[in-house]
Amino acid sequence: MKYLILGAGPAGLTVANMLKQKGITDFLVLEREATAGGLCRSVDVDGAPFDIGGGHFLDVRRPKVNEFLFRFMPEDEWDKYVRDSRIVVNGNVINHPIEANIWQMKIEDQVEYLKSIASAGCNTGKKMPEDFVDWIYWKLGSKVAEDYMIPYNQKMFSKELNQLGTYWLEKLPNVSFDETLLSCLMKKAYGTQPGHAEFYYPKKYGYGELWLRMAEVIKDNIEYNKAVKGIDFTTRTVTTADGERYKSDIIITTIPWMEFDDINGMPCDIKDGIKDLKFSSIQTEYFPENLDTQCQWIYYPDPKLSYHRILVRHNFCPNSNGYWTETNSERVDMEEPNDNFKYMNQYAYPLNTIEKPKIMKRLLGWSAEQNVIGLGRWGEHQHYNSDVTVDLAMKLIVKLLGESV
Repeated sequence: MKYLILGAGPAGLTVANMLKQKGITDFLVLEREATAGGLCRSVDVDGAPFDIGGGHFLDVRRPKVNEFLFRFMPEDEWDKYVRDSRIVVNGNVINHPIEANIWQMKIEDQVEYLKSIASAGCNTGKKMPEDFVDWIYWKLGSKVAEDYMIPYNQKMFSKELNQLGTYWLEKLPNVSFDETLLSCLMKKAYGTQPGHAEFYYPKKYGYGELWLRMAEVIKDNIEYNKAVKGIDFTTRTVTTADGERYKSDIIITTIPWMEFDDINGMPCDIKDGIKDLKFSSIQTEYFPENLDTQCQWIYYPDPKLSYHRILVRHNFCPNSNGYWTETNSERVDMEEPNDNFKYMNQYAYPLNTIEKPKIMKRLLGWSAEQNVIGLGRWGEHQHYNSDVTVDLAMKLIVKLLGESV
């Protein structure tokens, strides 16, 4: 066959549908689960959708992406929201991000946090460090670092925190000390705000409905319950857990590289690099109680709580109740036993370790020369949101087919 696509998440489904729209049908998608959607799948819990991968929404900032996706699920089937996310820190409940909303704290805390940021290395002429923990102190000072950023990220990424680099920090809000001070004086947020400032969410369904519809369009070109376990670069052949073999001119892989138990034809140093890629596993858990809040996200740095984040379902999913928590797999044993619905995402977040860029540059570059292309959150081992993944997939097909963007 011409194209073999590994994984029926946002990246794989976008590639497949782009090919079909271009009149190309010589492709096959292999998906390990019984349904499509990947981390963006939804299931029915307590009479309403539950997004098993946590907080996944459609950002409004990429009109070409949204135009493409609205072909499968028209815009009038979506509600549009202004993001409302909060942080609970030191007895204060403030909007996210913390740097832009210190003005919402008790006055004595405002003074301490402003002093922390003013004394941070970025404001005193110190060189930016290369590891994440030192960067937190450099950017925000000790008070903000130790009350919020370090404990929160330790809960989310667990023991790997000291191994993270700083090259990925464009994902984080960027608020200067001057903007923080101005926000305290003017009682409003200043600075670059986080992603999903506005987002779409389906009116009647979970986010997973979009990907099910995309899968339905190419249903004759998908095989489910096909866990890929081996890949041979010399023949461009993959092997699934049931022993089936699939050969293709071009392989586009969106699955974690760590899932390949057997890799043939790859240089040993590149193969060894895969073993050094890190990731975190996250459990989502449903609670039926409605919370007295209008926000959609709540962040909890308190180390005494097992979870790091809450998604308030009844504030973005119509006709639903409750909320769900997100908890790192290494912290779930802190929780009291219960009968709540839970889902463990083994591959939730690729970790941006200091060594990762070098590993992935070598891996992706060499693999592409063999016509095996890594794509998306797991194919590129990059913490992309779904809209970014779709954008990358669309551009990949344009490139492969030699068209202009």
